[in-house]
Amino acid sequence: MRILLIILLAFSYPLLAQGQPRNNDSKLAQQYFADGEFEKASVLYKRLFSKNNRNDYYLNRFMDCMLSLEKYSEAEKVIKKQLKKNPKQVQLYVTYGNIYERQYKDDEAVEQYEKAIKKMPADRFSITRLANAFINLTKYELAIQTYEKGANILKDQNIFAYNLGDLYRRKGDTEKMILNYLNSLAHNPNRLNSMKTLFQRYLSEDDFLELQTQLYSRIQDNDEVVAYPELLTWVFIQKKDYKNALRQVKALDRRLKENGGRIYRLAEIAANDKDYDAAIVAYNYIVREKGKMSSYYIESKRESLTCKRKKLVEGFDYTDQDLKTLEAEYQFFLNEFGKRKSTASIVAELADLEAFYLNDLDKAIFLLQEMIEYRGLNRYILAKGKLSLADFYLMKGEVWESTLLYSQVDKEFKDDILGHEARFRNAKLSYYSGDYQWAQAQFDILKASTSKLIANDALDLSIFIMDNLGLDTIATPIMMYSNAELLVFQNRFEDAFIKLDSLQTMFPGHTLQDDMLYLEANILVKKREYQKAETIYQKIINEHLEEIRADNAMFELANLYENQLNNLEKAQALYERIFIDFSGSTFAVESRKRFRKLRGDTIQ
Repeated sequence: MRILLIILLAFSYPLLAQGQPRNNDSKLAQQYFADGEFEKASVLYKRLFSKNNRNDYYLNRFMDCMLSLEKYSEAEKVIKKQLKKNPKQVQLYVTYGNIYERQYKDDEAVEQYEKAIKKMPADRFSITRLANAFINLTKYELAIQTYEKGANILKDQNIFAYNLGDLYRRKGDTEKMILNYLNSLAHNPNRLNSMKTLFQRYLSEDDFLELQTQLYSRIQDNDEVVAYPELLTWVFIQKKDYKNALRQVKALDRRLKENGGRIYRLAEIAANDKDYDAAIVAYNYIVREKGKMSSYYIESKRESLTCKRKKLVEGFDYTDQDLKTLEAEYQFFLNEFGKRKSTASIVAELADLEAFYLNDLDKAIFLLQEMIEYRGLNRYILAKGKLSLADFYLMKGEVWESTLLYSQVDKEFKDDILGHEARFRNAKLSYYSGDYQWAQAQFDILKASTSKLIANDALDLSIFIMDNLGLDTIATPIMMYSNAELLVFQNRFEDAFIKLDSLQTMFPGHTLQDDMLYLEANILVKKREYQKAETIYQKIINEHLEEIRADNAMFELANLYENQLNNLEKAQALYERIFIDFSGSTFAVESRKRFRKLRGDTIQ
């Protein structure tokens, strides 16, 4: 065995020894070339090429060295010799042409470039090599000619469509870029996702219209290529035109005899983008057209109901009758599918509707008390149910029940965001009750929460308590204010106004002035008295610009202009002012995003 090993090593050593210098030569040549020492690099590249004359890289680098050293005659001799040995390697004519071009012999250069295209063989690999040789010299038009002639030679007009699309992109010809990329997609539908990436990266908002136009034309002429309507759907989604996107996916669903999954996914996208009308139409289509046998039936009915609720409550645009109609729809759903773990989310939403909008706390509490007893209920859904139930108890004034439930969730999910949320709500309960020392201690802990929202809110309340207790010899003002906040939480708006009026009367000119105004404005929004709310938000901005509530008031006013008062110009101006004048604000990032959206930017 030992003798065999010695023999193997004896034979392999010369081979290793031969390979090592070549590898070292290559690295050294690269280093010389990078350092601009072209004379030294040329010696090594010539040696490497002579040992491996099939390696275009070594030849090209040697040529680069020769041209950099202006040794045109030597370079020409080498290329002539190579052409004599390998006449089918037509990319060598490109190198030959470049030698002439470096000497300002343009006619001779053109002659060689034309000869390269003329002599091009009917071989895909050779055609691609030739085109790449032109591309390396940034001669995109000649590369285009190469691919176009190559397609004719190979009798396949779409074989180089992707390459042509890429070249027209480099030239800045968007129309032809799109045309060729789409030709490529017809040739290879598997490129759909890469096409989306390319279009996302290189098309402007106006260019998307050109893409849309070309796709419409192709779909009308050839409905066999499924990738075209799929891409058109994607275009509409980028434009947030979910109505037209739905038209495309419905057609695809019928044509391909699918189960509604494509439509369901589009509905989810629309819902996440808060286009609830489009989402509802999509979900209802699945319910109506696919029926109870569809695997998406229950989910579609559930999500449709959720969207209807969000549309009403998020837009603050509803009547009492709208709320009652929605309540009836929730009840109809639960009658159809029953109250169990799979419908727990709907039960929770109905309870929320009863508590915050229909003012039936007893019904809300009953629904959640039932829900948390469902067999096999997911522990996270159970915990969220307990948090909502605790809120409802607090709204009813049953503080002990609330803190007990908050503590249960906090204990079970100690290091989870859900646990942090429970602790924050429990701390806020103590704040409402006037136990500021304990509340502030919890807020200080929660400043390190992994939830940015909880951390920011905890920080704000901690600073608020510190500032107001530190300034006053008595705690009465902050106690009256926190009690007013509790009344707002309990939907006792008129009582909250009375409490704030009393605070203003007893402590005129108190540092809580901006906070009181801000709370009043928020109450008016909840009551949907938007004009009055606008006036108060503006008063905070005008008279308390240096106070802590200024950016809050500015953001809420911008939101009011955007969603309720339909004054997008004022909303845009305020969002811009926030991220410029209040760059450190927690609202700065969101304000910038909304500003860009209102300006018409494509937001990803």
